[in-house]
Amino acid sequence: MAGVTDRAHAEALDAADELAGFRTRFELGDERHVYLDGNSLGRLPLATRERLHAAIEQWGSELVSGWHDWIDLPLRAGDALAALLGARAGEVLATDSTTVNLYKLVCAALAARGAAGSALVTDRGNFPTDRYVLEGIAHARGSELRQFDADPVHGPVPENLAACRPGDIVVLSHAAYRSGALADMAALTAAAGERGATLIWDLSHSAGAVPVDLRGAGVELAVGCTYKHLNGGPGAPAYLYVAAERQAALRSPVWGWFGQSEQFAMERDYDPVPGIARFLAGTPPVLQLMAVEEGARLTAEAGMEAIRAKSVALTALIVELHDAWLAPLGFELGSPREPARRGAHVSLRHPRAWTFTQALIEQRVTPDFRGPDAIRLGPAPLYTSFADVWDALDRLRGIAARDDLPDAAPARVT
Repeated sequence: MAGVTDRAHAEALDAADELAGFRTRFELGDERHVYLDGNSLGRLPLATRERLHAAIEQWGSELVSGWHDWIDLPLRAGDALAALLGARAGEVLATDSTTVNLYKLVCAALAARGAAGSALVTDRGNFPTDRYVLEGIAHARGSELRQFDADPVHGPVPENLAACRPGDIVVLSHAAYRSGALADMAALTAAAGERGATLIWDLSHSAGAVPVDLRGAGVELAVGCTYKHLNGGPGAPAYLYVAAERQAALRSPVWGWFGQSEQFAMERDYDPVPGIARFLAGTPPVLQLMAVEEGARLTAEAGMEAIRAKSVALTALIVELHDAWLAPLGFELGSPREPARRGAHVSLRHPRAWTFTQALIEQRVTPDFRGPDAIRLGPAPLYTSFADVWDALDRLRGIAARDDLPDAAPARVT
């Protein structure tokens, strides 16, 4: 029987992979290229290409009449996403960006609380845009912003919320963008609720790769993006979730005609439509929403249990090869070892991580880098093979063993 460091072991795992057939349903390009950045941007599903070509033809032939088919896309795509998030139909809306959606929900939650002394709370290691949104709102409203230091590998735990007070708004990520640590959603939601605080979850690095059960965990509010594990395409619309029980009490701070009841009765003052659509504002991006819908359908077809099982196996192989090959070369694991505590990507830490990342790209492996010292490897279960992982780690150990590799110059996109 082949050992874990033998390529034959990876090939045997591929032979037994029940999701292997999904790989051919994506645009793969050069088969020699190993793509391990699905946690930043997913590959193009072939069904999405066909759908968008048909949509362009529809635009060309139907012109404005096509809106009878397009106008409900934010709700339809939202319902497709809801099925993957443990939410009900009518609780998820595909719209805007994660940044804008987080702004909407934080402001709506603050207004509903009506508590002048409410603080905004997050961990210092949370995804930067989440922290920036909170900083901006705190600055505009004169609110207190409290940031706590969570464990850099394992992320926030309920004890980190001990200082929360009634009326506080907490924002946390389900999967940490740097380490991939998977937060205990139910326990943290309960901890916030026990202190009278509202917890808003960012699902950007977990949805589509890790089973999410929003209603089962008691979550009231959440946001997330669709261009990573959900394969919605570059700049694809994000989504927001508002539990049905909270929708009537919350108002978006951004009022626009798509959130207005009787939208085309334009002589009326603003009156938000009932339900999740009240968080719409401007005209939705039709082509991008179609891509979101196709990505969600493909993910649902594969099934989250199967996706999670393969994701755990792929990241476990990364950890095992790190221990065997890379740890002796000065690498350190920057993600949790326990599969249940790990999302869908693994961070490998090294002082020369940026230089090694650029060298990997030159050798037809695409990871990404997160400062100051982490190479992130994000294998996507629907199109990444175990042999891909083996090949990438094999090339990385060859790079790291060199003593003549010049340092690479920094770049804007990492």
